[in-house]
Amino acid sequence: MEEIATGSIVTTADETNPAAAAPQCARAPVGLLAELTHRCPLQCPYCSNPLELTRVAQELTAAQWQDVMRQAGDLGVLQLHLSGGEPCVRQDLEQILDAAVTAGLYTNLITSGVTLTRERLEGLAKRGLDHVQLSIQDVDPANAERISGYKGGAAKKHEVVKWIKELGLPLTLNAVVHRHNIASLPAMIDYAVEMGAGRLEVAHTQYYAWALKNRAALIPTREQFLDTVRYVEEARERLKGILVFDFVVHDHYAVRPKPCMGGWGKSLVTITPSGNVLPCHAAETITWLKHDNIKERELGDIWLNGAAFNAYRGTSWMKEPCRSCDRREIDYGGCRCQALAMTGDPAATDPTCDKSPHHAAFKGLALKEAYEPSPAFLYRRMGAGVAAD
Repeated sequence: MEEIATGSIVTTADETNPAAAAPQCARAPVGLLAELTHRCPLQCPYCSNPLELTRVAQELTAAQWQDVMRQAGDLGVLQLHLSGGEPCVRQDLEQILDAAVTAGLYTNLITSGVTLTRERLEGLAKRGLDHVQLSIQDVDPANAERISGYKGGAAKKHEVVKWIKELGLPLTLNAVVHRHNIASLPAMIDYAVEMGAGRLEVAHTQYYAWALKNRAALIPTREQFLDTVRYVEEARERLKGILVFDFVVHDHYAVRPKPCMGGWGKSLVTITPSGNVLPCHAAETITWLKHDNIKERELGDIWLNGAAFNAYRGTSWMKEPCRSCDRREIDYGGCRCQALAMTGDPAATDPTCDKSPHHAAFKGLALKEAYEPSPAFLYRRMGAGVAAD
């Protein structure tokens, strides 16, 4: 997702204790990721949805989502990312989109495309949809089907890409890369150019939720990772003015962490299908955080004053070596959920960082698992993740 600079910096503090640290944040998040549902026909083993998927009966209603859009517009949110699961399985998607357009939000549909018809896509465009982000698993149809657990997906996606361009909608293709499709990256770049995409997101798998369960099956070797760096750098130079690249690197082979969501509680907010409001879409893995629900509290109040948002906002929460690091306001300590998964402490230094005492062990996991035969996928299915625990 693109970051847009915003002003209007405000602070929240304990008014009864003026000396208390006051985390800083923008008055409104730049972007809202609306996870409309966890239902999805694909079964990708790297899915970022939680292992315990929300059932349809627990999903926010169209009216509740429409109120979220109103609140987001009033608050000053700029971008709305309609996601899931697969957002197009919701038959009331059009009603939700109408509310977002009325609220003045820039709307991006993040979809696998496999449930779309041309008529429905055209209808969404006429209602004001601004952009489509389509996932691809591989350009090799058989391998794409094996990864997604969905037959005929590659052919349908190809058809949907053509509809998107015919309707004049801007298109981003999103490719999550791992050991089972990494060799196809040059072909995926060529495909993005051929199909007229304006942007290609090449994202190395982020290992939490389903991907963490499947890490040994997905993790590439260091040599494969470095190949992707070379492919992207070469293509970025060659395709200037033709294709924009977003590149999310592999954490196990890095030495500096990425800022979590641009910084925890800094510019982005996620709302789950059931209405929980999160600083990042994996934040529920920190089970002792109190996550407010949009059915019980206004979005603006949660953003500014919610306990989960202020838990790791800014830098005052940091331990050493982050607290005294000259990069503390660049990477904000990295990913809290990854720190938790590796160390048991979400306030620890992200183990991606070579200053973390856990960095060698974190890198060692990759060096061990990537060179062993890949186990079978644990596919993303309702109930499968909980049973696997």
